[in-house]
Amino acid sequence: MNRRNVLAAGAMLAASAWTPLARAARPLGADHRARIQALLGQMTLAEKVGQMNQIAGGRQKSLNSKLDAAMLDRVRKGEMGSFLHVAGAEPLRDLQRVAVEESRLKIPLLFAMDVIHGYRTILPVPLALAASWDPKVAEQAARIAAEEAWAAGLHWTFTPMVDVARDPRWGRVVEGAGEDAYLGSRIAEAQVAGFQGADLGEGRRMMACAKHFVGYGAAEGGRDYDSAEVGPRTLNEVYLPPFHAAARAGAGSFMTAFNALDGVPMTANAELVRGFLRAQWHYQGLVVSDWNAIRELVNHGIAADAREAAVLALKAGVDMDMASGSYATYLAEAATADASLVPLIDESVGRILAAKARLGLFDDPYGFGDPARDKAPLRRTEARDLAKRSLVLLRNDGAVLPLKPGARLALIGALADDASSAIGSWRARGQATDAVTLKAALAGADYQPGTDVAAAVEAAKRADIVLVALGEDFNRTGEARSYAEIGLPEGQAALLEALKATGKPIVAILMGGRPLALERELTGVPAVLQTWLLGIESGPAIAEILTGKAAPGGRLPIGMPRRTGQSPQSYAHLPTGRPANPDLAVDSARYHDTEIGPLFAFGHGLTYGEIAYGPLSLSAETVAPGGRITASVQVTNRGTMAVDEVVQLYANDPVAAVSRPVAELRGFARVPLKPGQSRTVRFTLSPEQFAFWRDGKWIVEAGDIRLMAGASSVDLKSEARFRITAGAEGQVPAASLATKVEIA
Repeated sequence: MNRRNVLAAGAMLAASAWTPLARAARPLGADHRARIQALLGQMTLAEKVGQMNQIAGGRQKSLNSKLDAAMLDRVRKGEMGSFLHVAGAEPLRDLQRVAVEESRLKIPLLFAMDVIHGYRTILPVPLALAASWDPKVAEQAARIAAEEAWAAGLHWTFTPMVDVARDPRWGRVVEGAGEDAYLGSRIAEAQVAGFQGADLGEGRRMMACAKHFVGYGAAEGGRDYDSAEVGPRTLNEVYLPPFHAAARAGAGSFMTAFNALDGVPMTANAELVRGFLRAQWHYQGLVVSDWNAIRELVNHGIAADAREAAVLALKAGVDMDMASGSYATYLAEAATADASLVPLIDESVGRILAAKARLGLFDDPYGFGDPARDKAPLRRTEARDLAKRSLVLLRNDGAVLPLKPGARLALIGALADDASSAIGSWRARGQATDAVTLKAALAGADYQPGTDVAAAVEAAKRADIVLVALGEDFNRTGEARSYAEIGLPEGQAALLEALKATGKPIVAILMGGRPLALERELTGVPAVLQTWLLGIESGPAIAEILTGKAAPGGRLPIGMPRRTGQSPQSYAHLPTGRPANPDLAVDSARYHDTEIGPLFAFGHGLTYGEIAYGPLSLSAETVAPGGRITASVQVTNRGTMAVDEVVQLYANDPVAAVSRPVAELRGFARVPLKPGQSRTVRFTLSPEQFAFWRDGKWIVEAGDIRLMAGASSVDLKSEARFRITAGAEGQVPAASLATKVEIA
């Protein structure tokens, strides 16, 4: 994105001047504002820079390990404003006491940790939570994590990751909500609400952090940390909307991305951070760098040394330096030499102090942490429910599932008994010993780890049904875990082929943190269940779905490619002059060596039984800018089991001034249905939700809009058209706007 486009983008958004909705982001009261101004007036330059310094008080696997006498002396001197990799109600209370009783200005510290999908009770990984297609699931997971982390004395978590990711080679796809800006926006809002509550100053809560601003999920080749080249329309329509939704929901902090966008590293991108996020979106929360990212500006080749890197990050609008020490070492010296930096430092320190005030730390610095609650039992019932809602049934030929009572089962695959993988990579204070594996949950099955293929085959021959756990362990997805090939890890494909040769019905249970490219491997496998990494109750949750005690209701938040070489791809692609044609004799936009499209599409997922869709009806044939239109569709459960159906609404602008995606998600609802029950889902939308980005502004264009309702992005059951009667300008990213949904 060039500088002119960025500034044009900012100019448009300045006119909207939207107001954050959540109380967590509301302006501070006069007493807190006065306190902050008084502190700024008393602080030395060194003390100000100290507030901008976040340091590690330990390591991920050894929390609090650096909190020795020398570190406590640094706290007394005001040399840091925040610690990460610390936890525990009692040690953090003692650490806070040093800050507020023994330092000169008695400013409380911020305690932070990567609490990504649970603190003690480890829950499904974020991609799995998004697969529920239920924002309430994401909100509940965040609330559980916040309550447990609060009890341990923590104030701040570095989640949600709201990066749109369309390339499953990128390992951090596991940490987000998948490929779609609309779904990502709804999950982002829910996570912010779950972590922060209605007000950061009340209740058991912690400050959320929307990351990584912006374009991190667009890394070239899916290589973590690599550069991204994103045009202005794609940036505004795809990558920015979830950040806008998170900011509007009141996210207390943002984190800049590691990557460069169009050649400018985000940690030094003044036009997007200070000029766009701050000036145009009016975001007033704290902005923190990623780990060591300020010093890494030298590696990017835009700073000669760490001193210059610190100045560039400050000018860009980064308030706090995570772990690099560049601010602490160089910023005071730089500001002494260049007085124009001092007002920027004051702004950053003011935002840091405001975050502490919103958390209530000036009113009660010991308001976080409860030793009794810190030792409370794990929340297993909730963890199991969230896990069950996150599973996705991808295939069920011949109704292999649910399993018939009394069937002899062979359970094969090391992942079926891998407790460490069940809890994923970001485990905070969770323990592998807390996890109940699938092997433990299916104690009656004939289990073979699969390392001895012959023994696995013999077990399969003795069984009526073969359950095989396949996929990636916890260490193959996450940060710095990108792979050029995303098929089955070594040995698993051969094991699966040997099992298929037995002729026994197979249920493939796919585990891991990303969709894998498995067209060839899954050929001939009648049932496929995507289970992700589901946390401490993964085994019982999977077992309940397999046995029919519960019905699967999740949907894919990102498409599953046939082959790795198809990546990246998205259902929301632009049409071409020569659209993909099944006939290879026709020149078209497709690969010759594989079928068109993904193996399983965005939004795909099955349940037990049959769901029927009625026609899509509209409340009107036309709508004017500022008006509303309602689309309604009836769904009926024709099966004999209570199930959930995820009703999805897609839109297409068939004739526009610029080419528009073939489909864009604009509404969804997870609908519980009893056997024989019919329910009607109503989606109420505004013309602004069909705006597109052009020439630095959001354009609502007069013309027809096609709406399509169905069970996935490719399983569309009915459609209807309406007309927007006049053009207008939108005010915010279209995909960030929520559709009102009613279920009758």
